[in-house]
Amino acid sequence: MTKATLKDVADEAGFGTATVERVLNGRGGVRPETVERVLLAVRKLGYGRTLPEPHRGVIRIEVILVRPETSFYSRMNQAFERIAASLDHSITVHRTFARENDPVDFARIVANPKLRRSALIVVAPDHPDVVESVRKAAGLGIPVVQIMTRPAPELPYVGIDNYAAGRTAAHYMSQMLSARAGSFVALCHSGAYENHKERIRGFSTYLDEQGDAAHRFTEVMFDRDDEHDAMELLGRALARDPGIIGVYSAGGDNNGVAKVLKANALKSGADAKIFWVGHELTEQTRRYLRQRVMSIVLDQAPEIQARRSIDLTLKNLGLMDVEVSTEPVRFLTVTSENL
Repeated sequence: MTKATLKDVADEAGFGTATVERVLNGRGGVRPETVERVLLAVRKLGYGRTLPEPHRGVIRIEVILVRPETSFYSRMNQAFERIAASLDHSITVHRTFARENDPVDFARIVANPKLRRSALIVVAPDHPDVVESVRKAAGLGIPVVQIMTRPAPELPYVGIDNYAAGRTAAHYMSQMLSARAGSFVALCHSGAYENHKERIRGFSTYLDEQGDAAHRFTEVMFDRDDEHDAMELLGRALARDPGIIGVYSAGGDNNGVAKVLKANALKSGADAKIFWVGHELTEQTRRYLRQRVMSIVLDQAPEIQARRSIDLTLKNLGLMDVEVSTEPVRFLTVTSENL
Protein backbone atom coordinates (compact mmCIF):
# COMPACT_ATOMS: atom_id res chain seq x y z
CA MET A 1 0.00 0.00 0.00
CA THR A 2 1.15 3.57 -0.74
CA LYS A 3 2.29 5.39 2.37
CA ALA A 4 -0.08 8.17 3.44
CA THR A 5 1.16 11.74 3.10
CA LEU A 6 0.42 14.95 4.93
CA LYS A 7 -1.79 16.01 2.00
CA ASP A 8 -3.74 12.72 2.26
CA VAL A 9 -4.41 13.49 5.91
CA ALA A 10 -5.47 17.03 5.05
CA ASP A 11 -7.85 15.80 2.33
CA GLU A 12 -9.36 13.18 4.63
CA ALA A 13 -9.85 15.70 7.47
CA GLY A 14 -11.14 18.43 5.15
CA PHE A 15 -8.54 21.04 6.12
CA GLY A 16 -5.44 22.58 4.60
CA THR A 17 -2.00 21.07 5.10
CA ALA A 18 -0.98 24.04 7.23
CA THR A 19 -3.74 23.27 9.75
CA VAL A 20 -2.82 19.59 9.83
CA GLU A 21 0.86 20.42 10.29
CA ARG A 22 -0.03 22.75 13.19
CA VAL A 23 -2.05 20.00 14.88
CA LEU A 24 0.59 17.32 14.44
CA ASN A 25 3.33 19.55 15.79
CA GLY A 26 1.30 20.72 18.77
CA ARG A 27 1.55 24.42 17.96
CA GLY A 28 -1.82 25.28 19.45
CA GLY A 29 -4.39 27.77 18.26
CA VAL A 30 -6.58 25.03 16.77
CA ARG A 31 -10.13 24.25 17.89
CA PRO A 32 -10.65 20.90 19.67
CA GLU A 33 -13.11 19.79 16.97
CA THR A 34 -10.47 20.42 14.32
CA VAL A 35 -7.85 18.50 16.29
CA GLU A 36 -10.26 15.59 16.63
CA ARG A 37 -10.96 15.43 12.89
CA VAL A 38 -7.25 15.57 12.07
CA LEU A 39 -6.43 12.80 14.54
CA LEU A 40 -9.26 10.65 13.22
CA ALA A 41 -7.81 11.07 9.72
CA VAL A 42 -4.31 10.23 11.00
CA ARG A 43 -5.57 7.02 12.62
CA LYS A 44 -7.76 6.05 9.68
CA LEU A 45 -4.95 6.45 7.14
CA GLY A 46 -2.24 5.00 9.35
CA TYR A 47 -0.13 8.13 9.05
CA GLY A 48 2.87 7.25 11.20
CA ARG A 49 3.51 10.11 13.58
CA THR A 50 3.99 10.24 17.33
CA LEU A 51 1.36 12.62 18.61
CA PRO A 52 2.22 15.50 20.95
CA GLU A 53 1.34 14.91 24.60
CA PRO A 54 -1.52 17.52 24.61
CA HIS A 55 -3.33 15.46 21.96
CA ARG A 56 -3.62 12.36 24.09
CA GLY A 57 -7.25 11.43 24.67
CA VAL A 58 -8.62 13.86 22.11
CA ILE A 59 -10.85 11.16 20.61
CA ARG A 60 -13.28 10.60 23.50
CA ILE A 61 -15.82 7.77 23.64
CA GLU A 62 -18.39 8.35 26.38
CA VAL A 63 -20.09 5.33 27.96
CA ILE A 64 -23.23 6.03 30.00
CA LEU A 65 -24.11 3.25 32.45
CA VAL A 66 -26.40 2.86 35.47
CA ARG A 67 -26.19 1.31 38.95
CA PRO A 68 -22.42 0.85 39.46
CA GLU A 69 -23.14 -0.88 42.79
CA THR A 70 -24.67 -3.94 41.10
CA SER A 71 -22.60 -6.98 40.12
CA PHE A 72 -23.66 -6.84 36.47
CA TYR A 73 -22.81 -3.20 35.85
CA SER A 74 -19.65 -3.55 37.90
CA ARG A 75 -18.57 -6.32 35.50
CA MET A 76 -19.42 -4.14 32.51
CA ASN A 77 -17.65 -1.10 33.97
CA GLN A 78 -14.49 -3.11 34.66
CA ALA A 79 -14.60 -4.51 31.12
CA PHE A 80 -14.68 -0.99 29.66
CA GLU A 81 -11.83 -0.01 31.98
CA ARG A 82 -9.67 -2.91 30.74
CA ILE A 83 -10.46 -2.14 27.11
CA ALA A 84 -9.64 1.55 27.60
CA ALA A 85 -6.19 0.64 28.90
CA SER A 86 -5.44 -1.24 25.67
CA LEU A 87 -6.40 1.54 23.25
CA ASP A 88 -4.19 4.06 21.49
CA HIS A 89 -3.27 7.06 23.67
CA SER A 90 -5.27 9.38 21.42
CA ILE A 91 -8.49 7.55 22.45
CA THR A 92 -10.10 7.65 25.88
CA VAL A 93 -13.18 5.85 27.17
CA HIS A 94 -14.98 8.12 29.64
CA ARG A 95 -17.54 6.31 31.83
CA THR A 96 -20.51 8.25 33.21
CA PHE A 97 -23.14 6.86 35.59
CA ALA A 98 -26.69 8.20 35.34
CA ARG A 99 -29.73 7.66 37.56
CA GLU A 100 -32.16 5.36 35.81
CA ASN A 101 -35.03 6.46 38.09
CA ASP A 102 -34.71 10.06 36.90
CA PRO A 103 -35.30 9.99 33.13
CA VAL A 104 -35.28 13.78 32.83
CA ASP A 105 -31.80 13.98 34.35
CA PHE A 106 -30.71 10.97 32.29
CA ALA A 107 -31.84 12.75 29.12
CA ARG A 108 -29.96 15.88 30.21
CA ILE A 109 -26.73 13.91 30.65
CA VAL A 110 -27.12 12.41 27.17
CA ALA A 111 -27.93 15.76 25.57
CA ASN A 112 -25.41 17.92 27.46
CA PRO A 113 -22.12 16.08 28.02
CA LYS A 114 -19.68 17.68 30.44
CA LEU A 115 -16.86 16.87 28.03
CA ARG A 116 -16.84 16.96 24.26
CA ARG A 117 -17.50 13.45 22.95
CA SER A 118 -16.57 11.77 19.67
CA ALA A 119 -18.96 8.86 20.15
CA LEU A 120 -21.55 7.59 22.63
CA ILE A 121 -22.29 4.13 24.05
CA VAL A 122 -25.37 4.13 26.27
CA VAL A 123 -27.62 1.89 28.38
CA ALA A 124 -30.83 3.80 27.75
CA PRO A 125 -34.12 3.41 29.67
CA ASP A 126 -37.19 3.23 27.47
CA HIS A 127 -38.49 6.69 28.34
CA PRO A 128 -39.56 9.26 25.69
CA ASP A 129 -37.20 11.97 26.99
CA VAL A 130 -34.22 9.61 27.07
CA VAL A 131 -34.94 8.10 23.66
CA GLU A 132 -35.33 11.57 22.13
CA SER A 133 -32.00 12.68 23.59
CA VAL A 134 -30.25 9.57 22.23
CA ARG A 135 -31.69 10.20 18.79
CA LYS A 136 -30.61 13.84 18.94
CA ALA A 137 -27.06 12.76 19.84
CA ALA A 138 -27.02 10.48 16.81
CA GLY A 139 -28.40 13.34 14.72
CA LEU A 140 -25.26 15.36 15.49
CA GLY A 141 -23.32 12.90 13.34
CA ILE A 142 -21.41 11.05 16.06
CA PRO A 143 -21.55 7.24 16.31
CA VAL A 144 -24.14 6.14 18.89
CA VAL A 145 -24.37 2.53 20.08
CA GLN A 146 -27.09 1.23 22.38
CA ILE A 147 -25.81 -1.49 24.69
CA MET A 148 -27.89 -4.12 26.48
CA THR A 149 -31.22 -2.48 25.65
CA ARG A 150 -32.60 -0.99 22.42
CA PRO A 151 -35.35 1.63 22.89
CA ALA A 152 -34.44 3.31 19.56
CA PRO A 153 -34.65 0.37 17.14
CA GLU A 154 -33.18 2.28 14.20
CA LEU A 155 -29.84 2.87 15.98
CA PRO A 156 -27.02 0.30 16.34
CA TYR A 157 -27.41 -2.17 19.20
CA VAL A 158 -25.04 -4.53 20.98
CA GLY A 159 -26.57 -7.09 23.31
CA ILE A 160 -28.38 -10.39 23.53
CA ASP A 161 -31.69 -11.29 21.91
CA ASN A 162 -33.84 -10.67 24.98
CA TYR A 163 -36.97 -12.09 23.39
CA ALA A 164 -35.08 -15.35 22.78
CA ALA A 165 -33.83 -15.29 26.38
CA GLY A 166 -37.40 -15.12 27.68
CA ARG A 167 -38.45 -17.97 25.39
CA THR A 168 -35.46 -20.01 26.58
CA ALA A 169 -36.45 -19.49 30.21
CA ALA A 170 -40.00 -20.65 29.46
CA HIS A 171 -38.72 -23.62 27.46
CA TYR A 172 -36.54 -24.92 30.27
CA MET A 173 -39.18 -24.28 32.91
CA SER A 174 -42.03 -26.00 31.08
CA GLN A 175 -39.90 -28.96 29.99
CA MET A 176 -38.27 -29.55 33.38
CA LEU A 177 -41.67 -29.29 35.10
CA SER A 178 -43.57 -31.37 32.54
CA ALA A 179 -44.61 -33.86 35.22
CA ARG A 180 -46.00 -31.18 37.56
CA ALA A 181 -49.03 -28.96 37.05
CA GLY A 182 -49.06 -25.46 38.42
CA SER A 183 -48.54 -21.79 37.68
CA PHE A 184 -45.56 -19.64 36.67
CA VAL A 185 -44.86 -16.05 37.77
CA ALA A 186 -42.24 -13.52 36.71
CA LEU A 187 -40.49 -10.51 38.22
CA CYS A 188 -38.72 -7.69 36.43
CA HIS A 189 -37.51 -4.15 37.12
CA SER A 190 -40.47 -2.27 35.60
CA GLY A 191 -41.55 -1.13 32.19
CA ALA A 192 -38.52 1.18 32.02
CA TYR A 193 -36.27 -1.14 30.04
CA GLU A 194 -37.02 -2.51 26.60
CA ASN A 195 -34.87 -5.58 27.26
CA HIS A 196 -36.94 -6.62 30.30
CA LYS A 197 -40.18 -6.16 28.37
CA GLU A 198 -38.81 -8.31 25.55
CA ARG A 199 -37.85 -11.08 28.00
CA ILE A 200 -41.33 -11.14 29.49
CA ARG A 201 -42.89 -11.07 26.03
CA GLY A 202 -40.74 -14.02 24.93
CA PHE A 203 -41.58 -15.97 28.10
CA SER A 204 -45.32 -15.38 27.70
CA THR A 205 -45.41 -16.02 23.95
CA TYR A 206 -43.61 -19.35 24.25
CA LEU A 207 -46.07 -20.62 26.86
CA ASP A 208 -49.05 -19.41 24.80
CA GLU A 209 -47.74 -21.19 21.72
CA GLN A 210 -47.30 -24.45 23.58
CA GLY A 211 -50.95 -24.49 24.66
CA ASP A 212 -49.94 -26.41 27.79
CA ALA A 213 -53.03 -26.58 30.01
CA ALA A 214 -50.94 -27.90 32.93
CA HIS A 215 -48.95 -24.67 33.21
CA ARG A 216 -50.41 -21.18 33.55
CA PHE A 217 -48.46 -17.91 33.41
CA THR A 218 -50.41 -15.90 35.96
CA GLU A 219 -48.54 -12.78 37.02
CA VAL A 220 -45.74 -10.27 36.29
CA MET A 221 -44.45 -8.30 39.28
CA PHE A 222 -42.40 -5.08 39.07
CA ASP A 223 -39.80 -5.04 41.85
CA ARG A 224 -37.51 -2.29 40.43
CA ASP A 225 -34.61 -4.63 41.18
CA ASP A 226 -35.07 -3.88 44.87
CA GLU A 227 -34.50 -6.77 47.28
CA HIS A 228 -37.24 -5.79 49.73
CA ASP A 229 -39.80 -5.17 46.99
CA ALA A 230 -38.96 -8.54 45.42
CA MET A 231 -39.41 -10.31 48.76
CA GLU A 232 -42.71 -8.63 49.46
CA LEU A 233 -44.16 -9.16 45.98
CA LEU A 234 -43.09 -12.80 45.64
CA GLY A 235 -44.08 -13.60 49.21
CA ARG A 236 -47.58 -12.27 48.61
CA ALA A 237 -47.86 -14.16 45.34
CA LEU A 238 -46.95 -17.46 47.03
CA ALA A 239 -49.48 -16.76 49.78
CA ARG A 240 -52.21 -16.10 47.20
CA ASP A 241 -51.30 -19.06 45.02
CA PRO A 242 -49.68 -22.09 46.70
CA GLY A 243 -49.68 -23.73 43.25
CA ILE A 244 -46.76 -21.65 41.96
CA ILE A 245 -44.08 -24.06 40.71
CA GLY A 246 -41.93 -21.77 38.54
CA VAL A 247 -40.40 -18.29 38.97
CA TYR A 248 -38.68 -16.30 36.23
CA SER A 249 -36.73 -13.25 37.42
CA ALA A 250 -36.18 -11.25 34.24
CA GLY A 251 -34.56 -8.32 36.04
CA GLY A 252 -31.49 -7.89 38.19
CA ASP A 253 -32.54 -8.64 41.77
CA ASN A 254 -31.87 -12.19 42.86
CA ASN A 255 -31.18 -11.86 46.59
CA GLY A 256 -34.81 -11.17 47.50
CA VAL A 257 -36.06 -14.03 45.35
CA ALA A 258 -33.53 -16.41 46.92
CA LYS A 259 -34.58 -15.52 50.46
CA VAL A 260 -38.25 -16.11 49.71
CA LEU A 261 -37.65 -19.42 47.92
CA LYS A 262 -35.40 -20.70 50.72
CA ALA A 263 -38.07 -19.89 53.30
CA ASN A 264 -40.75 -21.49 51.13
CA ALA A 265 -38.67 -24.69 50.78
CA LEU A 266 -38.30 -24.97 54.55
CA LYS A 267 -42.05 -24.56 55.01
CA SER A 268 -43.28 -26.69 52.10
CA GLY A 269 -40.62 -29.39 51.82
CA ALA A 270 -38.42 -30.64 48.98
CA ASP A 271 -41.33 -32.02 46.97
CA ALA A 272 -42.69 -28.50 46.53
CA LYS A 273 -39.38 -27.01 45.32
CA ILE A 274 -39.90 -24.10 42.92
CA PHE A 275 -38.01 -24.04 39.63
CA TRP A 276 -36.22 -20.68 39.35
CA VAL A 277 -34.65 -19.18 36.22
CA GLY A 278 -32.82 -15.85 36.50
CA HIS A 279 -30.25 -13.67 34.80
CA GLU A 280 -26.56 -12.79 35.29
CA LEU A 281 -23.81 -14.94 36.72
CA THR A 282 -22.57 -13.28 39.91
CA GLU A 283 -21.08 -14.50 43.18
CA GLN A 284 -24.62 -14.57 44.58
CA THR A 285 -26.15 -16.56 41.72
CA ARG A 286 -23.20 -18.95 41.75
CA ARG A 287 -23.97 -19.62 45.40
CA TYR A 288 -27.70 -20.09 44.72
CA LEU A 289 -26.92 -22.56 41.93
CA ARG A 290 -24.61 -24.56 44.20
CA GLN A 291 -27.27 -24.55 46.92
CA ARG A 292 -29.84 -25.78 44.34
CA VAL A 293 -32.08 -22.84 45.18
CA MET A 294 -31.65 -21.50 41.66
CA SER A 295 -32.13 -23.83 38.71
CA ILE A 296 -30.71 -21.93 35.70
CA VAL A 297 -28.88 -18.65 35.09
CA LEU A 298 -28.92 -16.95 31.70
CA ASP A 299 -25.81 -14.77 31.57
CA GLN A 300 -25.57 -12.05 28.91
CA ALA A 301 -21.76 -11.77 28.94
CA PRO A 302 -21.27 -8.04 29.65
CA GLU A 303 -17.56 -8.33 28.86
CA ILE A 304 -18.36 -9.38 25.29
CA GLN A 305 -20.94 -6.60 24.97
CA ALA A 306 -18.39 -4.02 26.11
CA ARG A 307 -15.73 -5.25 23.68
CA ARG A 308 -18.10 -5.42 20.73
CA SER A 309 -19.61 -1.98 21.41
CA ILE A 310 -16.13 -0.42 21.47
CA ASP A 311 -15.16 -2.26 18.28
CA LEU A 312 -18.34 -1.11 16.54
CA THR A 313 -17.69 2.47 17.67
CA LEU A 314 -14.10 2.38 16.39
CA LYS A 315 -15.37 0.94 13.12
CA ASN A 316 -17.94 3.73 12.77
CA LEU A 317 -15.25 6.31 13.55
CA GLY A 318 -13.17 4.89 10.73
CA LEU A 319 -10.46 3.71 13.11
CA MET A 320 -10.83 -0.02 12.47
CA ASP A 321 -11.14 -1.89 9.18
CA VAL A 322 -12.19 -5.29 10.53
CA GLU A 323 -15.90 -6.04 10.22
CA VAL A 324 -17.78 -6.17 13.53
CA SER A 325 -20.58 -8.70 13.97
CA THR A 326 -24.07 -7.23 14.20
CA GLU A 327 -25.56 -10.54 15.34
CA PRO A 328 -26.94 -10.67 18.90
CA VAL A 329 -24.40 -11.59 21.57
CA ARG A 330 -24.90 -15.21 22.60
CA PHE A 331 -26.17 -15.55 26.15
CA LEU A 332 -24.85 -18.41 28.28
CA THR A 333 -26.94 -21.05 30.02
CA VAL A 334 -25.40 -21.90 33.40
CA THR A 335 -26.47 -24.59 35.86
CA SER A 336 -24.90 -26.09 38.98
CA GLU A 337 -23.16 -28.59 36.70
CA ASN A 338 -21.20 -26.15 34.50
CA LEU A 339 -20.18 -23.39 36.91
